Amino acid sequence: MKNLDIIAAILLVIGGLNWGLVGSANFDLVELLFGGSFLGSIVYILVGVSAVYQIFQWKSIQKRWATNNS
Repeated sequence: MKNLDIIAAILLVIGGLNWGLVGSANFDLVELLFGGSFLGSIVYILVGVSAVYQIFQWKSIQKRWATNNS
């Protein structure tokens, strides 16, 4: 499950950086890289799914990481 936690965290960082660029510079990196194609939509969907995963798994993720790091 730690791998899934890491993938979700990476996707959330990508989404956060992209929204930071959109808000500060009106620059959408995902759209630039994927040209508004189906792959760009998949990236946005995966970022959203990662956020939902983080919301519902927050306590479990904390326990997994605390148990394995101590």
